[in-house]
Amino acid sequence: MKESEASTLEYIVKHVKEPISVDGNWDKPAWKEVDAASIALHMGPKPEKFIPKTQVKLRYDQENIYGIFKVEDKYVKCLVQEVNGNVSSDSCVEFFFAPDTNSPLEYFNLEINCSGVPLFHYVTKPRKEFTVLKPEEIAQIEIAHSMPDKVDPEITEPVTWFIEFKVPLSLLKAHREITDPAPGVTWKANFYKIAGRTSNPHYFTWNEVINHRPDFHLPKYFGKLTFE
Repeated sequence: MKESEASTLEYIVKHVKEPISVDGNWDKPAWKEVDAASIALHMGPKPEKFIPKTQVKLRYDQENIYGIFKVEDKYVKCLVQEVNGNVSSDSCVEFFFAPDTNSPLEYFNLEINCSGVPLFHYVTKPRKEFTVLKPEEIAQIEIAHSMPDKVDPEITEPVTWFIEFKVPLSLLKAHREITDPAPGVTWKANFYKIAGRTSNPHYFTWNEVINHRPDFHLPKYFGKLTFE
């Protein structure tokens, strides 16, 4: 498939009037009101053992972006416990987003393993120019996780796990200008599911990415987040 034939999906981000309590509960009213996006397009070969089912939902208010992932999984493993460590080697979900409509190729990448350990960078040129946010800054992001703080040995039977997060817009603004979420505003973004060093390695995306090998750092393939 040619690059020009890549799909461009859109997710509608609904406003929420009351702050969402970050507790990892997929079934609470704030999330039941909104649709989920499916992270179902694989990069590279299909995983040999099992294909996880991953869904994500977003909401926003004037101060925060909220998100929650639901992963119906197998072969789950989580070893990394250091903030900004190699969390993508574990069972992990990721949210890459460009919050400045004038710079759609510059983005934050938030990666959270199933034990709730985050990595958070701001990227101006993929793999060449990026800012690693400090752990004390990343601590402003509230994260809830349903799995233990470490998952070893690997869980081979079916298990469903959740990651919920709240990112303050003020944290983003400390590193660059952003286009504030508001009705009609569209950011570029993609969601991912990865498990780089488990016994069932895989690379899944929400919006289609066309590349000869798995690579999430290709912002030209981001989809659309449109705020309602």
